[in-house]
Amino acid sequence: MTYLTARRKAIGLASSLALLGALAVGAQSQAAPHPGASNTYTTVHFWNDLQLEFLPGDTWERLRDNLQWLDRSHDARVQHWIEYYRANPSNVVSIIERARPWMAWISEKVETRGLPGEIALIPFVESSFDPTARSHRGAAGLWQFMPGTGDALGLSRRNGYDGRLDVVASTEAALDYIELQAEQWYEGDLELSLAAYNAGAGTVNRARHAAGARGEPTDYWHLQLPNETMNYLPKLNAIAAIIADPEAHGIDLPEIDDAPAFAKITVETPIDLGQLATMSGVDRDDLSALNPGLTNGSAHPATADVILVPVEHEETVLAHLSTPATPSTGAHQHVVTRGDSLSSIAALHGSSVEEIRQHNGLNGDLIHEGQRLDIPRRSLAAR
Repeated sequence: MTYLTARRKAIGLASSLALLGALAVGAQSQAAPHPGASNTYTTVHFWNDLQLEFLPGDTWERLRDNLQWLDRSHDARVQHWIEYYRANPSNVVSIIERARPWMAWISEKVETRGLPGEIALIPFVESSFDPTARSHRGAAGLWQFMPGTGDALGLSRRNGYDGRLDVVASTEAALDYIELQAEQWYEGDLELSLAAYNAGAGTVNRARHAAGARGEPTDYWHLQLPNETMNYLPKLNAIAAIIADPEAHGIDLPEIDDAPAFAKITVETPIDLGQLATMSGVDRDDLSALNPGLTNGSAHPATADVILVPVEHEETVLAHLSTPATPSTGAHQHVVTRGDSLSSIAALHGSSVEEIRQHNGLNGDLIHEGQRLDIPRRSLAAR
């Protein structure tokens, strides 16, 4: 995707993002409910979305071919961080192990947009590739979005879902944001856009204005910025230099296959990850790790478009989700009438208030007359 394509895609966000210029960047758009939900589930491999042919090799070979800023490795600040990482090789390896489910997919997304491969390594600096990371300032997720920035990018935070923690949604949002800022403020300069990603466009723009007033260059490498931002690109370039030639730096990179690690399954009716794990034999921890945005352990079509499953379990999961459930003693749906409460509905159908909340994406106990509630089917419950 070129900058112009990205801008056309994100033009509706431009005014909101301009207002966020002074904010530090702390993403899944709120999914529209699926009317007439059925028991027919569909799945799409993420790699199919890329419409690229896979070449032999591993993720690192592919990423090396797309690194574009290696000439920066001679900068003194970059050298400082190269030496730091070389002195802590186990830390580098542990971060890369956390990146294993995501690295190949993120690298392909970056490559598809024509961006430098270094941008795929931003989560190394931002969150140590931990999708559940939260900072003391309120940033969250692999890409560390602040709440306001995530909201502007359409990453919803409600009813047991946080789009900032959703790796697929937040990756797309981050790449959109980086491309749009580069075009909107910096004539396509991605290094300045990354500085603004870290410190906010207002901070970077003021630093450029001050440098220009002093007759100094206004590129990233000559600006006076907050200390964290001064080290932001040097850290990124340092880890890129190590990945480009790990042997020369004394670090043995774990191999990551250049192949799909997960598939996505459309959320058409409520799905509880624990019940799905019990039914399909997929490890519950694996499902939770692939779906960190589902903060209450369940997906509802009103808030989440898809769930991710390990690709090797795709067919098994689809088979279980597509099998009609054995009806419970009560109706699958309950229409709220005057005087109903969640506790009385739960008692009527042999369910629990918490199960009904999770299956309907409810935050509290408020319901209204005429509302249709999905009642958890006992055939999906853990045995």
